Amino acid sequence: MRLIDITNSYPHLVAQQLAHTDTTYIKLYSLGNVTVVYTKAPGHDELLFTSETRNIKDAEIAFALKKLCDVDFNHVDVIRGDKIAEVTLNTATH
Repeated sequence: MRLIDITNSYPHLVAQQLAHTDTTYIKLYSLGNVTVVYTKAPGHDELLFTSETRNIKDAEIAFALKKLCDVDFNHVDVIRGDKIAEVTLNTATH
């Protein structure tokens, strides 16, 4: 697996996130056919995983968590939906 930075392909999304939320940092990555949106805000970081074709696999979440945040998959709670998953990290604990 490889994370490819695709932030420059989404300037409108980046501008909207920075303007209308408490986000101070945003990066978008491609992980095969999964898009990972990594945001940092005061007090928490979030990773949002989306796919147009299928649900997100645990291995994909674990890989991105380790690469981007150096956090183990077994230490997080994942919120899942149809073709989407989200992880919120309290910055005081990681």
